[in-house]
Amino acid sequence: MLHLLLAVIYISFISLGLPDALLGAAWPSMYGAFDVPVSYAGVISMIIAVGTIISSLQSDRLTRKLGAGKVTAISVGMTAAAIFGFSVSRSFWLLCLWAVPYGLGAGSVDAALNNYVALHFASRHMSWLHCMWGVGASLGPYIMGYALTGGSGWNMGYRYIALLQIALTAVLFLSLPLWKTSTHDETETEAGPALSLGQILRIPGAKAVMVTFFCYCALEQTTGLWASSYLVLQKDVPAETAASFASLFFIGITVGRALSGFLTMRLNDRQMVRLGQGIIAAGIAAVLLPLGKYAALAGLVLIGLGCAPIYPCIIHATPDHFGADRSQAIIGVQMASAYAGTCSMPPLFGLIANHITVSLFPVYLLVILLLMILMHETLLKYSGRGVRAAR
Repeated sequence: MLHLLLAVIYISFISLGLPDALLGAAWPSMYGAFDVPVSYAGVISMIIAVGTIISSLQSDRLTRKLGAGKVTAISVGMTAAAIFGFSVSRSFWLLCLWAVPYGLGAGSVDAALNNYVALHFASRHMSWLHCMWGVGASLGPYIMGYALTGGSGWNMGYRYIALLQIALTAVLFLSLPLWKTSTHDETETEAGPALSLGQILRIPGAKAVMVTFFCYCALEQTTGLWASSYLVLQKDVPAETAASFASLFFIGITVGRALSGFLTMRLNDRQMVRLGQGIIAAGIAAVLLPLGKYAALAGLVLIGLGCAPIYPCIIHATPDHFGADRSQAIIGVQMASAYAGTCSMPPLFGLIANHITVSLFPVYLLVILLLMILMHETLLKYSGRGVRAAR
């Protein structure tokens, strides 16, 4: 039965990725129909992000009350309803309205699933599950593209994804009994009152792990958003070549997570994170140093491969760092910090590129990486101290 539950969780991670790139893929076909500027995609994206941060911070309270299985099923149901709402919207403000449950559903399910897997499964599964997220994130735009090229329109693209999410919601509700067949009792994460944000911040190492997550997502999203522009403007790489290698950055993350699952059989989580950081440093050096455009292209792929193990391995190590009873609360604030980094740091570099120079791109990434390394080492210094103090 445990293997059946694991299969359900794998499918859930694919589902998590499906909606993530939909707005970007569909927006060029959408904004004209709503008679709004192309920049208004940022409004919808920000509403989704704020909802995700709020629900991530509430994940501890919700999971203690309902359990990971119910939180996952309800959250996916909310996301399914929101995506279907997008498909039938006829005004921009309706899109903004549906963006609220879209974000609220995403944050809770992300935190609940990550914590459940961290508690009950080996590190390799965390890496492979996040690889499945990459599969979903790749499939979403493909499904939208299929709808657009087939003449069905963006509405039908959203509807296809909504139908998949509705089917998954049904599977999740039917699978609720499986969530209690784990080798550990699910109630170990539900005992005691939920922790407030103030209590979480007082736990040794909590601030360090939050900054680590902030930096990781800032680095990943800044690279994904600005790599092509840097290659074209600074390295004289043709636009079509730059776009292809920018996509290889995300492919590098997905393939890297598949490979990381095997490496975790030999290396522990902290070793995997350090390995990833070292590969990122090598990739940034290849982009930064005057080694030519081919070195810069290879460096971009290296950055993607280096990013691969960091996110899943830090999450998987959370129960060891902070204790199983606190892991859901910590993972919730980690998710919130991650989304905060995603929202704030790529636009900040856009301002730097616009008002100073795009050539600072690798320097910007290097500063973020150094802060991430410092905070991760600080986290390891405090590792387990809060657990021992609680005992």
